[in-house]
Amino acid sequence: MKRLILVYNPRSSHFLQVKKEVVDKLRGIKGWMLGKFEVADTDVDDNAERLAKIVQDGDVVIAAGGDGTANIALNGIMLSNKENVRLGVLGYGNFNDTARTFGKMKIDEILQNVDKAQKIWPLECSINGNHWRYGMCYFTIGMFAEACAVFDHPKTRKALQKGKKKMTFSLAVLVRWWLKQHRKHRFMPEFSLGNSSEEFVESDGASDYMAVNGKTVAKMMRGGKYCQDKDMFLSATGKMNRFWHLAVYMLRSIFRKIPGTESDYDCLVFRKPSKMMFQAEGEYKMIDQVQMVEVKKSERALLAIMK
Repeated sequence: MKRLILVYNPRSSHFLQVKKEVVDKLRGIKGWMLGKFEVADTDVDDNAERLAKIVQDGDVVIAAGGDGTANIALNGIMLSNKENVRLGVLGYGNFNDTARTFGKMKIDEILQNVDKAQKIWPLECSINGNHWRYGMCYFTIGMFAEACAVFDHPKTRKALQKGKKKMTFSLAVLVRWWLKQHRKHRFMPEFSLGNSSEEFVESDGASDYMAVNGKTVAKMMRGGKYCQDKDMFLSATGKMNRFWHLAVYMLRSIFRKIPGTESDYDCLVFRKPSKMMFQAEGEYKMIDQVQMVEVKKSERALLAIMK
């Protein structure tokens, strides 16, 4: 009998919908042994490690939730090192970048296409030489990650969903955040950026870095499905430590005109150990003593149930 592991967050704002459309529908499903993995109120890494311990060869893992839930499922599978594990994603979050990258599907469609899973290569981010996390769609580092965290605050997100003047409101939020933080961000850590040819160049005042692997990044950048490419992804740097650079960057992101450069390996080397904000699939973490950051494609492919 085939094993299916459903990953979901019982505390999410869309859980009642997940329960009705997925959990209840899978109850008593014929031909499958159903296991349910509830996301704990800890963090991505803890949940991924717990999931990795129960994944077995040949399992089908379905994440029903937002990008955070999908990221837990992805990292759990990758950390398990099990063979022929297939991942399906049902988007029940605010952005659902992973679900859009896979192609929006319903539970019936995922189960019908289990045997048609395609190989994908997630991004892998390492900090100071140690693996940190896998990401299906994107990583951001620096001030842009901090600004996104401000917009992801529940009150701000609710106002954006209900408000009619989203552009004006967004800029107002950005200005207020900047005025509170401008002294802190006047001098950002300097870094050099290297690639697979080991050529390192000064970042020319850049305060941020972004790596893109999915079709869309929170509606900010169109980059194609780089997750289906074994080697290449998109990357970009930005000067977010100046307000107008940040404002222009945010406005360009709304119209999906952020430029990117194809890369197969990026390495950021900081002149001195620095405290930086990292964002992976809408999950944020402030990390201290960052000296080197490496971003590349994972060496091992993952089987994804995609449209």
